[in-house]
Amino acid sequence: MIPLPLEELEGLGELRVQPWAGEVTGMQIDSRRIEEGDLFVAVGEAGRDFVSHAFAHGAAAALVPDDPHAALAAIGGAVRGRSNARVVGITGSYGKTTTKDVLAALCAPHARTVAAESSYNNELGVPLTLCRLEPDTEVCVLELSMRGPGQIAALCAFARPHVGAITNIGPVHLELLGSLEAIAAAKAELLGFVEEAVLPEEPLLEPFVPAELAVRRFRAQDVLAFEDGRGRFLVGGEELELELNLTQRHNAVNALVALNLYAALGLPLERAHEGARAIAFSRWHGEELDLPGDGVLIADCWNANPVSLRAALEHQERVAGGRRRVAVLGGMAELGPRAAEWHREIGELVASSGIAELVAVGELARGYLDGAAGVPSRWVATAAEAAAALAELLRPGDVVLVKGSRSVGLEAAAEKIAAVGAG
Repeated sequence: MIPLPLEELEGLGELRVQPWAGEVTGMQIDSRRIEEGDLFVAVGEAGRDFVSHAFAHGAAAALVPDDPHAALAAIGGAVRGRSNARVVGITGSYGKTTTKDVLAALCAPHARTVAAESSYNNELGVPLTLCRLEPDTEVCVLELSMRGPGQIAALCAFARPHVGAITNIGPVHLELLGSLEAIAAAKAELLGFVEEAVLPEEPLLEPFVPAELAVRRFRAQDVLAFEDGRGRFLVGGEELELELNLTQRHNAVNALVALNLYAALGLPLERAHEGARAIAFSRWHGEELDLPGDGVLIADCWNANPVSLRAALEHQERVAGGRRRVAVLGGMAELGPRAAEWHREIGELVASSGIAELVAVGELARGYLDGAAGVPSRWVATAAEAAAALAELLRPGDVVLVKGSRSVGLEAAAEKIAAVGAG
């Protein structure tokens, strides 16, 4: 982190400082991750209990803030203000994390790059990412999430992105926002802060695009070809052939968005191949892990919506190539009044696509069973029960998809299934 003088922290809450400290050189909200010279910020009442633990790990200071989110924003903003890095903000209904991961890999050979860890994309994660900026950082890639109006704008106010992207507008957060139009308006808050934007050809966004904003448009058709990681892309009118270490066809569009952002940063398209084979996906975002008998676990359990779940099922079918397929599907949260209908439609897709076994997890997932007539199915309440159910029905050579909304916690089931392959 760009060193931050301790006086920058005054007025944010109760500040406890080591006698030797004049500045902090990192920030954490998890005391287990503290390194010497870091600032520990105690978030919530529980955070106070770990101040002494942070000091034991070498923290230079600890802050018990009056308002944790405001304090983190102020600290992240202070570091951001000391940096000359080009900052990228990525939002959208889905595909944000993958786009961020692809862009970070593309940039790394050409610019000193910091990118959000995993899905660090909210009022806690964005400041943590900004506090990883070093004096020589040239590109910072942020992922920006929201649950309601005003939240993207609040993140942008201190992150101050130069370039932004909206990956798509889809049926996510409908329970909170009520309509796709409202989702588009919330995501488009990003556009009031950036100099240039990468946007889909999406009519819902058009009312919110400032007339003076420089815009790069993309369409799914700009992925001219894609098979087994080899793709041809149209970027700013220029055709580009790349080999990427991703195989999911739905992620090819995320790669297209990343390529447009890479170009917007002024980095050389003719050298994009140098980072394209080094993409490292965040955990549980489409990982493919070995299972016994040449089986495969597709662990795509960070989140789910009707569009991403359809894409994941289609990818599972391609990966399987005729092998037996098992789907462990958690419910899709925050879909609003049409939730039951969307779950039933996914169940119908499961039935028509030849899934051999379905494990539905959580209350919302009961809707899958309504549509999956004829498919051997079982419903369980928790991720732990899902793992136990899968242990009973798993056969050598199975291709297993684990996917559901974050609230279901299916990464716990994926961990146990993955252990079978590792063992």
